[in-house]
Amino acid sequence: MGKDKRDRDRKKTTKVKKQVKKKICTFCANKVDDIDYKDVVTLKRYVNEKHKIAARRATGACARHERRIATAIKRARCMALLSYCTSR
Repeated sequence: MGKDKRDRDRKKTTKVKKQVKKKICTFCANKVDDIDYKDVVTLKRYVNEKHKIAARRATGACARHERRIATAIKRARCMALLSYCTSR
């Protein structure tokens, strides 16, 4: 008897998993090879509100382009096109 009640409760608490749409790398979709560090508008999309480089799972970029984005952001920071941190 106790086992049947637990099985019923377990069935009620199971959650339905939503299918998450896989993000596509925008650079691969547009067939872009070079990421320019002077293109600040594009690079700002890959930096979060604390000015940290956003993760691949958040941006949807592939591994190759994520490395190139990181290099471009670091170069833009060195040239003072992007800030290192938030203003206080």
